[in-house]
Amino acid sequence: MAVTIKTKHGEIVVSTNSVSTIVGGAASDIYGIVGMASKNQLRDGVNTILNREDFSRGVVIDQKDGKLAVDVYIIVGYGIKISEVAKNLKAKVKYNLETMLGTPAGTVNVYVQGIKVLDDIK
Repeated sequence: MAVTIKTKHGEIVVSTNSVSTIVGGAASDIYGIVGMASKNQLRDGVNTILNREDFSRGVVIDQKDGKLAVDVYIIVGYGIKISEVAKNLKAKVKYNLETMLGTPAGTVNVYVQGIKVLDDIK
């Protein structure tokens, strides 16, 4: 499925992989997020942290009533306040989608798939 953006000059179709890259880039900028996780952990492996090329496996995008509904699956660092990480991620994803694509983001749902102990925390 692709995301369709309607303008006064016509329609723009953006692939879901491109939107997933935008969302994954936003997630990689947020302090406390160790990496993206797969939405289907039983199939892809429980403790797998996705690479930049695999962001589409950790992001689900749906378009409803001209707005995007985004589900983001992440892994958070141990000792980080999860609610703040989720709030920051939601704000960053909405901002990036609205500025880069010009389409409003409806809902952004954050699913924490795991917690990883960071090496530098002692």
